[in-house]
Amino acid sequence: MAAVQPPGHVVHLTGQVAWDEHETIVGSGNVEAQTRQCFTNIARILEALGGQMDDIVSITTYYTDPDQLPAIQKVRNEILNAETSPVSTSVMVAGLGHPEFLVELTPIAVIPDARFIAP
Repeated sequence: MAAVQPPGHVVHLTGQVAWDEHETIVGSGNVEAQTRQCFTNIARILEALGGQMDDIVSITTYYTDPDQLPAIQKVRNEILNAETSPVSTSVMVAGLGHPEFLVELTPIAVIPDARFIAP
């Protein structure tokens, strides 16, 4: 029910959606594929800063259809380590930045000073 922020550089990521490096939507109509792409984007950003997925301390999930929440959680549970799983909040919304987006993830990570790479 809580996370204690460890020492390090706090990184607030913008909401990550299901598009690739060319801003092409991945997984149109497929919330599992979109969730995986969101996590892929998060991993790329963290890696560029010296971070890793276990550095995420908090994540907010925005989704548009309550029936899709179990699929989102399934992917999250596959990707995030249960022992270091971040605190989280899920928010159902009427829509996201593009009509085809089904999910958006907004994480906060703390990257240890020894690994942090300044942008």
